[in-house]
Amino acid sequence: MLIIQINASYKPAYIYGGPTMSVSKLSEELVKAGVNVQVLTTTANGLKELAVNTGETILVDGVPVRYFIRLSKDHSHFSPALLIGLYNELNKKDKPTNSQYSIPDNEHTVSNSQNQIIHIHAWWNMVSILSCIICLWKSKPVLLSPRGTLSNYTFNNRKSLLKNIFHQAIGKALLQRCHFHVTSEKEKADIIAIINPRSIIVIPNFVNLGSYKNSADFSPPTATSGSFKLIFLSRIEEKKGLDILFKALALLRISWHLTIAGTGEPDYILYLKSQVTAMNLANRITWIGHQDNEQKFIVLAGHDLMILPSYDENFANVVIESLSVGTAVLISSNVGLADYVTEKDLGWVTDNTPVNLAESINTAFIDTQKRKRIRLEASAQINTDFDEQFILKRYLELYRNIHTNA
Repeated sequence: MLIIQINASYKPAYIYGGPTMSVSKLSEELVKAGVNVQVLTTTANGLKELAVNTGETILVDGVPVRYFIRLSKDHSHFSPALLIGLYNELNKKDKPTNSQYSIPDNEHTVSNSQNQIIHIHAWWNMVSILSCIICLWKSKPVLLSPRGTLSNYTFNNRKSLLKNIFHQAIGKALLQRCHFHVTSEKEKADIIAIINPRSIIVIPNFVNLGSYKNSADFSPPTATSGSFKLIFLSRIEEKKGLDILFKALALLRISWHLTIAGTGEPDYILYLKSQVTAMNLANRITWIGHQDNEQKFIVLAGHDLMILPSYDENFANVVIESLSVGTAVLISSNVGLADYVTEKDLGWVTDNTPVNLAESINTAFIDTQKRKRIRLEASAQINTDFDEQFILKRYLELYRNIHTNA
């Protein structure tokens, strides 16, 4: 069985944040388990292109990846070359062999033939939509991981009229023929409110955790001594709620310093910086840009509280990353992991309004005992709840069930 992973971007296009990391981590873990994987993606890297060889298979951290040139930039990613490559891949004849890969629990095996499952990641771009049309036309089973792109927020945000027209005319019929993988109960509820898919299952993301655990001794170079050290670490875009966070910070009477780690559209970042300047907050906020896969854990560990006040978030890898090094989290109730944080008491969940967010920051500042407990206990909890072998078994079972029922 061949799992074809399709996403508009792939490593090293880290500018896209969590989705790129989640797709690559999933592909890497499948390859380690002996699964036959092929990634089809584009050279997308924001408004630029990755400097990679196109059209040929390249091993990226052990994963076979084919990058294709795109003709349009964010967020459409139109790539005729990828669509041709996908069509040719789907037309390959089955070539059964005697080789097998074993499921990690050693209870089942699956024939390693060219029987194909196409796993498409995200929606609302030309790679995903056109690939879905081709695969369904070829009667191939399609598994879709929306990665937060199918919710009331996405339908009512950017280009909402065009999205709703397309959804009613074409998109809904396509989506109802797909199997769905979602990463949280919140995302599942969002999907069911929109369409009735062939099947839907909740499996959390693989999260690539760093080598630093409970690193309370790390001190961020940007934080002011004696201040409550706050950090926002994510892709910088409108849905992340930074505008709400700035308004909340302006209401605080405690000493605080905010570190903003991440990248985004330059014009939007300039807009946000102009806002904090107008609010007289600029000298209490430090922008440190993108942090690599190891450095971000050091930065997270050196802060008192990670804040993510998103308008909409299907999962949020950074919540798990922050807790893995013992840094408590404050997130909006719109984040997919809000129920998990509440259930395990690993931080605070609030409505993303300035007043409520400010009150929650103040509560977290006062509750030093809770933050100390989280610093000591969260890492072990994360290692248990997001054990990679357990998550891998669930993905393999999902693929097996789709293959069996195709």
